[in-house]
Parts: sequence; C-alpha cells; structure tokens
Amino acid sequence: MKTLFYILIFGSLTMGCLNENKHSAKTMIQKENGIECSDESCSGKYTGPEFISGDDIAHQFSNKMSAAVGNQLKALYHEKKYSKVDFTSIKMTTEGMGSGTVTYELSIPFIAVESQCEAFTSFDHVGGWNHAPALERRKKELEGVTMKGQQLMISDLKKTPEGLQEYWIQWKNKTTQSDCE
Repeated sequence: MKTLFYILIFGSLTMGCLNENKHSAKTMIQKENGIECSDESCSGKYTGPEFISGDDIAHQFSNKMSAAVGNQLKALYHEKKYSKVDFTSIKMTTEGMGSGTVTYELSIPFIAVESQCEAFTSFDHVGGWNHAPALERRKKELEGVTMKGQQLMISDLKKTPEGLQEYWIQWKNKTTQSDCE
C-alpha cells in the first residue's frame, strides 16, 4: 500500500512538471511571436526596428498575425465554435513609425456565427508600410483558394495615422470546410 502511495505521488509530481513544461513552451511561443489568441480574438504587439537591411521587419508582424488568426479560426471550427473575423472592429496602431523603431499593435476580433458553413477558417492580408497595398496582385495570388461558388471576403482599407495600410482577407478553407461545398 505504501509503495502504491509513493507511485501515485511521484506520478502526480511528474505529470505536474510535464504539464508545466508544456504550458511554459506555449507561453514562450506566444511571447516570441508577440501574439495571444482566445475564442474572441487574436492580439499582439511588435516592438523593434521598422527595417533591417531594407526589409520591412515590422510589417512582417502582419504575416505572423495572419497565420495565428487562421490557425485559431481552424481550431475554433474543430471545437464547433464557428467564427469569422469582425473586419469592422480590427484595431491597428503603429506608434513610432518613421522613426526607425516602432510599436505595432494589432487586435483582430472574432464574431461567433450559427453554423459551420457561415464560418471562415483561412485568413491573410495585403498591406503597405507607407505605400498602397497591391490588392489586385494579392487577389490573383489567392485565386483558387476558395471553394467552388465562394469568394474572398476583403475588409475595407485599414490605415494608421503613421502610414500602415492593410486589407484583411478571409475565406472558407477548402480542406477544413469541405463539408460545406
């Protein structure tokens, strides 16, 4: 009986450490990318250089956010928490843009929808860091990603006072939502 007690205690402690390590790894990833997602939204912040060797490093945060949002929408879909992005409530700020160091904050909220076929499970963007986004080119690049009879849903142009311009794009993922064709 005493041996069983020690095995249970040791097992509990070991599992607690394993679960703690999993949580810590998840937290580190979220902090590394500066993005946190929930059932209601994905939000995050990038602080650092705008450009490194001519590459728009700060604007690449939009790519990371798009990937996180797409992943979260798919996860919610699989949990039967059908959602889509609320384009009208997206918030973007780019304090310090033009100074060389910027704080780019982004919040992308979700709206719950009634059914799986009303949901959207893929997300992307096209933007410009102080220039107009190449929307037509991006639409051509995304040709063929939508299910038959569906189209890309594209937000109005979102702008920050400092000059970031973004169109946000969502669609029904062919694989994830194949039962909606």
